[in-house]
Amino acid sequence: MTESAAPKLLYQPVTALKGVNEATAEKLLRLGIVRVVDLLFHLPLRYQDRTRVYQIGSLRVEQEVTVEGEIELTEIVNRSRKMLLCHISDGTGLLTLRFFHFTHGQKHSLSKGASIRCFGEVRQAGGKLEMVHPEYRLVNAGELPPLENTLTPTYPSTEGMQQRSLSRLIKLALDQVDELEELLPAQLVREYNFPPLADCIRLLHQPPSELASRQLLDGQHPVQQRLIFEELLAHQLGVQQARHQINQVKAPLMQEPNRLFQQLLKLLPFAPTKAQTRVIHEISRDLQLGCPMNRLVQGDVGSGKTLVAVAAALQAITNGYQVALMAPTELLAEQHYRNFCAWLEPLGLDVVYISGNQTPKQRRRQVENLLLGIGHIAIGTHALFQRTVEFLQLGLIIIDEQHRFGVHQRLELREKGKQGDYYPHQLVMTATPIPRTLAMTAYGDLDYSIIDELPPGRTPIKTVQLSNDNRERLIRRVEKACQRGCQVYWVCT
Repeated sequence: MTESAAPKLLYQPVTALKGVNEATAEKLLRLGIVRVVDLLFHLPLRYQDRTRVYQIGSLRVEQEVTVEGEIELTEIVNRSRKMLLCHISDGTGLLTLRFFHFTHGQKHSLSKGASIRCFGEVRQAGGKLEMVHPEYRLVNAGELPPLENTLTPTYPSTEGMQQRSLSRLIKLALDQVDELEELLPAQLVREYNFPPLADCIRLLHQPPSELASRQLLDGQHPVQQRLIFEELLAHQLGVQQARHQINQVKAPLMQEPNRLFQQLLKLLPFAPTKAQTRVIHEISRDLQLGCPMNRLVQGDVGSGKTLVAVAAALQAITNGYQVALMAPTELLAEQHYRNFCAWLEPLGLDVVYISGNQTPKQRRRQVENLLLGIGHIAIGTHALFQRTVEFLQLGLIIIDEQHRFGVHQRLELREKGKQGDYYPHQLVMTATPIPRTLAMTAYGDLDYSIIDELPPGRTPIKTVQLSNDNRERLIRRVEKACQRGCQVYWVCT
């Protein structure tokens, strides 16, 4: 009997690499790196060009460059704080190296006449160019050390993991890059003229100096396009698999007419819009099928998503099932709780609120009501995930601002409601405007409804995108709106 072949190094745990102990493995785990191959797909955030030396006279502010020169003067100055200034020249201009943290030994080594090579970001202070805490080394002007052959990558990191250590491990993994499996069909690779996967990974970690780093930073290089294509394809295959799996399982049939919603409509001082009515019918149709509903409802703030959610909840309750509504923040959960109480309590229904701020006694009473079936709907945040929160017969899950929750959280809540072979229906809502094609791509496992009409009297919502450079201008606009007596809702993500 022959022993099975050992897995290739590329597919072994990172501890198989020299110098990776359990402590290092834990830090790498925080970066999502478990196996050696994961190091290859831990791609750079940006690149530094250390392949050439720039003349000081040609420097521009915000450039990250390598310069060489002779030290003209080193001094310690006391201004707002003590600092070490080292002034260097290369014959084309002057540059100041500024150090806020230094030793007297450092001042002694940076002596007049010594040759120095440094790398850092060029800044301007008082009309003069400077670098603050640059990387540097003293050199022999007659025997300069070689420059880097490739652009230097900067990687996403974590506490306790230095760039130097991460780069060393990635270089070890690159020694095995030719063992990478090609996952794309050969026909697709030929059709789109994609370079081999191993070449793509090698180039992204060690781009040649002649390569335009701007093309890499913009994600426009052909090797990046191949990886982007592969990632999108994998996402779509996963989405299609998820949709297929959902259609293979059972869900509660909710075919009884929604009499509770009809009672509510008689109490309301307004009628649903055509858009609300259309979406309510789409949801109702889903709930009458034997497989779990998985529907995304998008509508601007004020478009009436809450009424749509109430209609879905009442159909579930009419058919003898409980409902869970999860919001991303306590503020939003409390708002939903007040609205649902105002609409559902006149119908004789019990609304349960689960909050992380409740006392154990308050929480226990609410949880008991759910388990006994006294509570018809539970509203809360992540607190609904807790093991102590159990339902007698959960049939519908409603998730507000669903982009704030990961897929795993949605699935976890769905598993909580599983009873035998039956899974609860899911309705997810968002006020974030999502183009239909993007929604079909990003949320392809969900059916999609849009409330594209505002109730009478509501001011139309104008959605704009601003860069972070306009943050101060935005704050001033918010201030003026508050001074006019308007209200502002700012969500920090």
